[in-house]
Amino acid sequence: MLRRLVAPAGVALTAVAGFAVIASVDPNEPGHYPVCPFLAVTGLYCPGCGTLRALHALTTGDLATGFARNPMTMLAVPFLLYVWAAWVGREVRGAVRTTMAPAWWLWALAGGVVAFWVLRNMTGFGWLAP
Repeated sequence: MLRRLVAPAGVALTAVAGFAVIASVDPNEPGHYPVCPFLAVTGLYCPGCGTLRALHALTTGDLATGFARNPMTMLAVPFLLYVWAAWVGREVRGAVRTTMAPAWWLWALAGGVVAFWVLRNMTGFGWLAP
């Protein structure tokens, strides 16, 4: 059974290491991380703009700031934790994943990301900007 947990443990360790870096190196201070290439080229925010600052706020327990920086990231974190926990549960039980996400769900997710991308760059939706 321990052998089946190597991959989920590797993902968890990578995530913990990433969060440790984001917690210790403040992305709010210029010069620590590269600028978003999409923002640099177009002057527009991409769906990921503000993610490092949102995750930094999450590591300090400031959920309100995290949502202000990138609400989509803050909504994705609990979902990703759930998916990881389900993966661990399957591995512990020795179960095989028998279902995939339905196509409509994937299309809805893609549509949500595109809608978030467009809205955060429109006048009147400044609250979505990082």
